[in-house]
Amino acid sequence: MTEMRPQDILMPATAGLCCQIGGFHIDPTRPVERALITHGHSDHARSGHGAVLATQETLDIMRLRYGENFAGSTQAIGYGEQVRLGETNVSFHPAGHVLGSAQIKVSSGGTCVVASGDYKDVRDPTCAPFELVQCDVFITEATFGLPVFRHGDAAAEVKKLLASVALFPERAHLVGAYSLGKAQRVIALIREAGYDAPIYLHGAMDKITRYYADKGIPLGELRPVKGMKKADLAGTITLAPPSATSDLWTRRFPDPVTAFASGWMRVRARARQRGVELPLVISDHADWDGLTATIAATGAAEIWVTHGQEDALVHWCKTKGLAARPLDLVGYGDEEESEVVATEEADA
Repeated sequence: MTEMRPQDILMPATAGLCCQIGGFHIDPTRPVERALITHGHSDHARSGHGAVLATQETLDIMRLRYGENFAGSTQAIGYGEQVRLGETNVSFHPAGHVLGSAQIKVSSGGTCVVASGDYKDVRDPTCAPFELVQCDVFITEATFGLPVFRHGDAAAEVKKLLASVALFPERAHLVGAYSLGKAQRVIALIREAGYDAPIYLHGAMDKITRYYADKGIPLGELRPVKGMKKADLAGTITLAPPSATSDLWTRRFPDPVTAFASGWMRVRARARQRGVELPLVISDHADWDGLTATIAATGAAEIWVTHGQEDALVHWCKTKGLAARPLDLVGYGDEEESEVVATEEADA
């Protein structure tokens, strides 16, 4: 068999990455006949597809978010399991991003392409660790694809939060964190640091956080913040979607310390702009060192960059002798920047 060219396996199309010889799209931005989904974040996992192939956790999360009929049909695939789609062999491998997140390996004619979705290469107590997959072409995100983004140790950031809680027992601490993945990781890290008091949740956090807990991830005692008296929230920690931490909802807390857990908190101007008193540099995406180390370790001779700071990462790849190009895919972004709380959850 003639060796397959990478562009004959996967190519950017209007709806996202398309595999014509396999009859599917990866993380399509509009409804398609067959979709392979890397993870449950809303810029990657949309409803309305004819058939969806994803990990069981991603399917569960899509069901929680979009309802029972989010797709015509669904099929769960385990990590490392291989399926034949058209002229391709496809397998899913841990991406270390959020619960159930996966890189998708597509092989045909002796050529292997890995679409990594969103990923991180550092420890996370709430999901399977990133698995390095050797390939010919590696498709990488570049959300934090600039040398300025070095995230540091998430556990150390959580210690800053707990030090502030100890220092200001009369104030409530309100932590903005994306409701899928980030919030649960922050809670798990708080527990690992030895904090065992109840942690309060905005209503928009409840379903997915309970799902994580049901999956056996140790999150400790969780309580809804709704219905709590203002005075009783002194000295407590509450997690809420980022958009909730800057609206009228915060008035129910006694003199709140507003924190925000995000890789963007490395940029002080962003923290000031959002009125964040306690920036916590905690990201579920690889930082610059994580991106470049992963790219080098895959052994791929060709790198395609999907979204984020594409130009800087493409340039770095070329200085290392790798063929690299931006894919200029539209419709993907940083979830925590775009998450908006639904009206019915705003008072939760």
